[in-house]
Formats: sequence, structure tokens, C-alpha cells
Amino acid sequence: MFKSFFMAGFECATGVNACGEWIDQIEATEHDRFVDDDYALLARHGLFTAREAIRWPLVDRGGRYDFRSVTPFLRAARRHGIELIWDLFHYGYPPDVDLFHPDMPARFAEYCRAAARYVHAHSPGPYYFTPVNEASYFSWAAAEVGRFAPHQKQRGFELKVALARATLAAVPAILDACPGARIVSVDPVCRTVPPVGASEEEAEGARHFNEHAVFQYFDMVAGRMLPELGGAPALLDIVGLNYYATNQWEVGRESTPLADDDPRRLPFADIVRSVARRYDRPIVVTETGDCDDRRSGWLDGMAQTALELLDEGVELQGVCLYPILGMLDWHERGTWIRMGAWDLEPENGRLVRKPVEAVLRTLETAQASLPRPRPRRAAGAR
Repeated sequence: MFKSFFMAGFECATGVNACGEWIDQIEATEHDRFVDDDYALLARHGLFTAREAIRWPLVDRGGRYDFRSVTPFLRAARRHGIELIWDLFHYGYPPDVDLFHPDMPARFAEYCRAAARYVHAHSPGPYYFTPVNEASYFSWAAAEVGRFAPHQKQRGFELKVALARATLAAVPAILDACPGARIVSVDPVCRTVPPVGASEEEAEGARHFNEHAVFQYFDMVAGRMLPELGGAPALLDIVGLNYYATNQWEVGRESTPLADDDPRRLPFADIVRSVARRYDRPIVVTETGDCDDRRSGWLDGMAQTALELLDEGVELQGVCLYPILGMLDWHERGTWIRMGAWDLEPENGRLVRKPVEAVLRTLETAQASLPRPRPRRAAGAR
């Protein structure tokens, strides 16, 4: 389906963080300045598919659209043969938008229509769009615990429903402006376990989270939950799963992930299998990776998992290393997080991309072990 099975994801969050500071990761990592160089690096290492962003707060000026911030990415992608999956809402939104207002989905859909029309007019395709990135995580962070704007609390489910409405309004707008586009719905896949000696109520709470709560956004898009929103199976086109080592934890200890050797940790392959059974759609691991010296081992494990699933016939279409470059911590502006295949280090007035050789060697080995690509699946095919 995609140009390369292993993909690169550029951290592209915008928004107002827990400290009330504006963040723009594309600007902070200087990806906007050096996109041509960044795409050249990807092509050199066989990464021809990338997750990228159209930054809603930069483009949408009160319902009028300025796509000058997008043009350099389209040009660089065409120059280096990079196929892009476009995030249209990655945490940040225009200051005059109220995410809870009934008119928000319509406003968002018109922006998505304009963005899709612009991409269609300025690039050859194929075309991939993610209307809302990580609706479940963003709903929790922005409306349950107040870490991102709009800094609400105990309104997480309300925001998740609003984001599902926005997605369902956006998808037909995108397809109208860009016929044949594919929609990649992206959400984290997480798992909780009850503590040792848990009560029956705690055990049932963990089971409900794992089997129902974690899938609410996908279920709303597919019409399995709150069908009055207008969801339908065909609208859940490609399922994108974001997964890190931190995505499994014990109930009540959300900030402490399960240890690698904890017998309660479920293999990621089993999680993917459960998603494949639930939705019967193509699957992409849209975000995965680890930090510092754990990066290469994590990638090797993910590659082995991918091969295992492909051998079984699971319709896994790709794995995205995310972020592909180091990034600034969202809430501690001076802290750099070492993730991906290139670290960022200041040198001569710019952030130099320093290759992490162990990661790149592991990537090369993983790429060589993959079977030949399968034929593309037609849009909406079941």
C-alpha cells in the first residue's frame, strides 16, 4: 500500500502546553527550515513514506486559509520521492475555535476540505490524510487533566465525542476535494493490568478499559458506538496504532509503565491481532520508538513483530519510526528528548542531524528482511 514499509514520522505537535506556552515542534526542530535536507536523509535510507503535518493554527486565519507554510514540504517531497501522510489536527487549533462548540466540526471540515484541495492541486499522489491525531490521548490531556489547551478537566469523554464528530464531518469533505484519498485514523493502543491482589471491581475496570474504552474513538468513527454521530465501517479506512513501551501500565500507576519482563505485559503482536479481528481493516503502526540507548533494541523487536504478523497474514501495511528526529519535551522547553534515527545538536547556528548509527544499522537489517510489497488495496475495499 505504501511506498516503504518502514516510515518516518516528524514530531509536529502544535498548541499551548501545561505551562501556557505555545509550542510548534516543526519550528523547534527546524524541520521547516531544513525539510529538503531531512527528506534527502530519508530517501538515502530507504524511508519513502513519512507522517507530516499541515498545522491548523498556522493555516486557518479565521476561516481564511494561508498554505505558504505547507508549500516547502510539498516541493521537497516531490523532489525526493517522499510519500506523505498528512496530519490535519495535531493538538493545536486556531485561537478563535472552541473545540466544544456545536459548530466546530463544520469549521474543521471546511479547513480539511481546503487542505485536501491544496495538496491535490500541488502533488501527484497517492494521498493520505489523518483528520485528528490521537483523539483519545488529546481528549485526556486537554480536557481530563488540563495539560494542553483548552486546559479543561473531567471533560475528556465530551471532547472525544466532539473530535469524533469533527472526524466524521472531515472525511467526506476530504474525499470530495481529493477523490481517491485514503484516511488513516490514528489513536494510541494501550493496555492496563489490575494490581496484584486486585478486587473484582478493579479487575473488571481493567478489562473494560482494554476491551472497550481504548477503542472508543475508532468505534465512533466506524459506527459501532454512538451511531447517531454518523459513523460507518467504511469511514474507518486504515487503522493507525500509536504504541510505545509506556502504553502498558498497572491501574492507578499510569506514569509507571510495566517493566519489560513483567509477565502481565501483553506482546504487542497480540494487541495488533486483536485490532485486526475487531475491525478487519489495513493496519499501520503510525508511531513507535524508544529513547536513548533503547532505540535500536526497540526497533529490532518491532521489526520481528512485524515479520511475525505478516507471516500470519495480518494486513499490517507499515511501521512508522516516530519521531524520526529528536524533539523538545512538550512541557519542559529546554529539555531535548533523544528519539529516532537522528539526534539534534546545535552547531554553527543550526540544529545538525547527528545519525544514530545503531538505529540506522538495525533499520537496514529490518528493511532487508521484509517480504516484497503486496499489491495496493483499493480505497474502501473490504
